Amino acid sequence: MYSGSKLVGVLLFAMALIWSCSNNKNSEQEKGKSLTLKGLYSFGPEVKSFTDCDESREYWVIDSAKNLELAYNNLGFEKPYTPVYIEVEAHLVKSDTATITGGYDSTMVVTKLLKISKEIPEGPCNQ
Repeated sequence: MYSGSKLVGVLLFAMALIWSCSNNKNSEQEKGKSLTLKGLYSFGPEVKSFTDCDESREYWVIDSAKNLELAYNNLGFEKPYTPVYIEVEAHLVKSDTATITGGYDSTMVVTKLLKISKEIPEGPCNQ
């Protein structure tokens, strides 16, 4: 059978496995939580991306509010992908590694546009 030290090792491994699985569930639930994010948004035919000013993380953007892309286009840029400052309510979901979104930290699903501006504020976004 198992000696005392082997049994302790197996039990410690099992506890570590259970703990890591429960932590992953908590972080996934946290990702689905509604957040207010501030940063730079770029939009064009092939890329819809957001860079968080505070953490410098880059996200693929899904506009579930259906007004972010419209507001961006209404700013009248001649060229696509010109960054603008936005503040949005959104939640984060895991990016699909089999598509273009797989190269991003996560996918940001925008539920409400709070602010959009050509003026990029001083601070971490303007570096």
